[in-house]
Amino acid sequence: MSPAKATITTVITAIVIILAVIILLAAITVVPAGHVGVIVLFGKVRPVPLSPGLHVINPLANVVKMETRLLEYTMSVASAEGTVRGDDAIDALTSEGLKVRLDLTAWFRLKPEEAPKVYNEIGANYDRKVIRPTLRTAIRDVAVRYTAEDIYSVKRDSVVIAITLRAKELIGDRGLILDNILLRNVILPDKIADAIDAKLAADQDARRMEFVLQKEVLEKERKIVEAEGIREANRIIAQGLTSSYIQWYRIEMLKQLVNSPNNTIVILPENMNSAPLMLNTK
Repeated sequence: MSPAKATITTVITAIVIILAVIILLAAITVVPAGHVGVIVLFGKVRPVPLSPGLHVINPLANVVKMETRLLEYTMSVASAEGTVRGDDAIDALTSEGLKVRLDLTAWFRLKPEEAPKVYNEIGANYDRKVIRPTLRTAIRDVAVRYTAEDIYSVKRDSVVIAITLRAKELIGDRGLILDNILLRNVILPDKIADAIDAKLAADQDARRMEFVLQKEVLEKERKIVEAEGIREANRIIAQGLTSSYIQWYRIEMLKQLVNSPNNTIVILPENMNSAPLMLNTK
């Protein structure tokens, strides 16, 4: 073989090897932990996703990696806190027609087995297309059932539960799981917030006074029972105090007084109903 032919053969062999390596590398894909891979070939989405790990696929296919970990979507009045930059709090009307603004965070995740369906029907940015409008609709649907005071304080937990249930209902079978919703802040007009705070303070004072009154009623009932007990005891004692017993008891007391070691002279009167005369000899 001539040197020229040998050189051409070497170049062709090198090109083939390089192409083979490129094809091999293109056929190998790695899906990181907490993700699944969606295979797209010529615009068609493969219905079975790739699990985390190393895979060999058609080198002409494209693999879209979608996260299946727990994600959050925050709507906040603070521009640096929300998923969307700027004031992204949700305005909603209460049952009495007042406007409230709500800050919240939703925790959600993608069903791994539903990733191809989500990518095919919604796209990779499903948080903007599904989660955000779902939360806004759910909040407005629920807020109109409650008063501003309920949302602000009294039934806040119930409002969150109702929003969560409504959001899950709206998401349906779109391949997403809504785990929980946190209502971070409720913003009311200043006058309304002040009025509600004043009413809550008054309610607390009323409950405190009710407790005091209940305590006084119980104390009154205790004293009545005590007085009735004393009266009943005195009645029983009075029934047993006959004139003979009183005279006997008087004589016994006088004996003890006479026999006691003191310098007092006791002169007993003839009339037992009269008091004895006591003389101090000192």
